[in-house]
Amino acid sequence: MAVDLSALQTEVEQQQSVVQSAITLIGGLAQQLRDAAGDPAAIQALADQLDASTNALAAAVEANTPAA
Repeated sequence: MAVDLSALQTEVEQQQSVVQSAITLIGGLAQQLRDAAGDPAAIQALADQLDASTNALAAAVEANTPAA
């Protein structure tokens, strides 16, 4: 049981790190959008970056979600 608990604790710590990274990413994107308000090319690049991040996050969630 102790080994299982240790593995679970490690997984929880890793997820907390990922969640914190997502929060930082979202906050950073908001500021980048404010900074690029007058630059359509920069806004498009940010939209592309957000799409890529969203797809990567969705794939990670799907890959790590146990089947029902």
